[in-house]
Amino acid sequence: MITKETILQAHERIKPYIHRTPVISSNSINELAGCKIFFKCENFQKIGAFKARGAMNAALSLSKEALEKGLATHSSGNHAQALARAAKLLGVPAYIVMPSTAPEVKKRGVKGFEGQIFECEPTLEARESTLAEVIKKTNATEIHPFNNYDVIAGQATAAKELIEDTEKLDVILAPVGGGGLLSGTLLAAKYFSSGTQVIAGEPASADDAYRSLRSGKIEPSQAKGVADGLLTSLGDKTFPIIRDLVKEIITVTDAEIISAMRLIWERMKIIVEPSCSVPLAVVLKEKKKFAGKRVGIILSGGNVDVERACNLFAEYK
Repeated sequence: MITKETILQAHERIKPYIHRTPVISSNSINELAGCKIFFKCENFQKIGAFKARGAMNAALSLSKEALEKGLATHSSGNHAQALARAAKLLGVPAYIVMPSTAPEVKKRGVKGFEGQIFECEPTLEARESTLAEVIKKTNATEIHPFNNYDVIAGQATAAKELIEDTEKLDVILAPVGGGGLLSGTLLAAKYFSSGTQVIAGEPASADDAYRSLRSGKIEPSQAKGVADGLLTSLGDKTFPIIRDLVKEIITVTDAEIISAMRLIWERMKIIVEPSCSVPLAVVLKEKKKFAGKRVGIILSGGNVDVERACNLFAEYK
């Protein structure tokens, strides 16, 4: 469903609305990891996360008639902000269903882009039923956070840029929740750097993608752990791409995730969220696997509540 041309067109479509984020390295982290790591800093992206890419591409791909009725979604945070921003830029309303447990920093981000928030219980059933009610009342178009081909094509542009801005990579790592970023990364590697393997990182406390790959069918998410952006199951559009193309999915503990997050904060002097830190946690856990290789890591986002982050650092010393 998503071709090389699809991704090229998506990239051209969204270029006026996104940053081409930098790719940076840290000598001290390279020494610790035993490999050369190139970090694609999507924490510097508009709204502080890669989600700006997919939401913008999906919004711009709609017909004028559909767009005018507004955009709607359910999201715990980064996609919510991305869609609210896209709607504001295009002059249409945004209706965002968010679980009551969503980080306040992400709720403030949605409100800052004039998105209308509808809170619900922190379950997938509550999110979907609340969104259905909102769409029935508004006739807005749903833009799913990850299970949408236009969203996936938009997310693929992050890995496309990483490949273009870095000499040949042996491996690219991306975190996996619903699978939008991972699916896009897999397709970008397939079309633009076929010799590059793609490995996914996932929290052990929410390892549904790992289990889905083993069972051959979509497994439900346990929806727990520190990586709040990854607490969702794969979709019927993302799972086949991941099943067919991913090299492997490696899980890491919450303690390993927070340790990697602390390392990025301290050594690179940049803010990232727990979900974003999963790929580095994978590299540090599996040093032999990555030894001497050129490794690309997509730092997916930096929308973190600083007080919560400090509490996590204290809890996982």
